Amino acid sequence: MNGLFHAGISGARGRMGRAVSQALDARDDVVVAARFDRGDQPDLSRCDVVIDFSTPEASVELAQACAAQVAGGRGGPALVIGSTGFSPDQLAEIGKAAERIAVVRSGNFSLGVNILIGLVEHAAQRLGARDWDVEILEAHHRLKLDAPSGTALMLGEAAANGRGVALADVRAAPRDGIGIGRIEGEIGFAALRAGGIVGEHSVIFASEDETLTLSHSAIDRSLFAKGAVVAAAWVRHRPPGLYDMQDVLGFRQA
Repeated sequence: MNGLFHAGISGARGRMGRAVSQALDARDDVVVAARFDRGDQPDLSRCDVVIDFSTPEASVELAQACAAQVAGGRGGPALVIGSTGFSPDQLAEIGKAAERIAVVRSGNFSLGVNILIGLVEHAAQRLGARDWDVEILEAHHRLKLDAPSGTALMLGEAAANGRGVALADVRAAPRDGIGIGRIEGEIGFAALRAGGIVGEHSVIFASEDETLTLSHSAIDRSLFAKGAVVAAAWVRHRPPGLYDMQDVLGFRQA
């Protein structure tokens, strides 16, 4: 089931696309069959899997194109999606594509972040909303367009899951102005954008008399590229469906 495979890179000229290219070139079990950006016309039939760090719109178009190959009887490549900032409608379109192809979608491909997600969920199970407030702080480079980051939202989902609630029901609105109070049980987010910050995420559990902070720092964005390549090697053998890094790392049954 292992052996040589052929990969495509979507968003190849972007920061993450270049990092993915370097990560793939460093391996001897993969051939880069296509490097492309939105507007290009790649030959997807040459790819066993495509790694995509582009935009939500481009990711949806790519997922539809990969799924269309299956509908056309040619066999579609699996897909690894690292883009963030999707709308509910865009996520629904990716879900439709996953009925025909295997898709790994994650807001963060870091091993450390995915372990952090598990720790946050367990902490939230034990630190009740009556006594413990939850705030999520994230910082990224000045060019990042979506806020909160996909990773911050994943951490928020983990905290909400730990408390048995939906994030949509407890997510705090952005705070700005006078007289903005805190509602019990809400999960707040704060986003910073500056310079070349790769990625900083902290989840703060705060009571009246103590504070617990769980955090992760990304030193080099190559770690995300390496994780995406691991996901690509894993998903190329999987049946159609929507997966995430918890599946790739074996934390749940696929």
